[in-house]
Amino acid sequence: MNALLYALVVVIWGTTWIAITLQQQSGISANVAVFWRFFISALVLFGFIALSRKLQKLAAKDHLFCMLQACCIFGFNFVCFYYAVQYISSGLEAVIFSMAVIFNTLNARLFFSQQVSSRFYPAALLGVLGIIALFWHDVVGTTLNRNTLIGIGLCILGTYGFSLGNMISTRHQKHGLDIFTTNAYAMLYGSLLMALISWFKQDNFFPSMSFSAVSALLYLAIFGSVIGFTAYFFLVGRIGAGKAAYSTLLFPLVALVISTVWEGYHWQMNAVIGVILILCGNAIFFVKGPQFKRIGGSKQA
Repeated sequence: MNALLYALVVVIWGTTWIAITLQQQSGISANVAVFWRFFISALVLFGFIALSRKLQKLAAKDHLFCMLQACCIFGFNFVCFYYAVQYISSGLEAVIFSMAVIFNTLNARLFFSQQVSSRFYPAALLGVLGIIALFWHDVVGTTLNRNTLIGIGLCILGTYGFSLGNMISTRHQKHGLDIFTTNAYAMLYGSLLMALISWFKQDNFFPSMSFSAVSALLYLAIFGSVIGFTAYFFLVGRIGAGKAAYSTLLFPLVALVISTVWEGYHWQMNAVIGVILILCGNAIFFVKGPQFKRIGGSKQA
């Protein structure tokens, strides 16, 4: 089951970059794009829950945490990434987003006192080095100036927001809350927050969009959000936030495979080395082997 969830997350989120690109080409503002994505996602989720009669009643405190989760992972973090791409390349964004592996592990330690497996250090190191190698030309070709620093800062902020959203989902599951219900409310609150910001900025809520842009929006809402985030948060609950976040290192590989087929991407040696490093880190995390001691004294297979 874990392998299925992991593969589902990697494949779905590895293909959303195409949809985001199509959205940006339509001229829709970042705030409005995020609003429509999660508003549609919330409607779909609430519809599914209503039909299955599994809507869970949440306490006022739980609703507040859903609102906080909305800000962290269904709102501001996406806006950060949308704006960051105006300052830095998407490849450099992928490098910075790979820090989610580190943020998740450290935050799980901070908020839930989860022990850090000794496997984490070599796996995270190989994964991050792999991402850097994969996008080496973007990294070395970036001129460090004010705009670059703004883009990097936005990406780090968005990545940390993603990690905090993971922690809130872990909190929900530890309190026995239903993932579908909490995701539905969080996505709804996130979309309303983006709608409020868009209204103040006087953004156009109904820009003229092509069939491809509308299709991209629906793909992001249903597959990228409803299915992708649900599978991912189930994964967080089953294997931990640190291991689940390692899937973020595999998204670029899926994207590059698609780019190879459809756009004629040519693999350079640095990209091949990057893939090998990422897969080696993945193997350290998930392939069963000798017992490793956790920091703190307990055992971890």
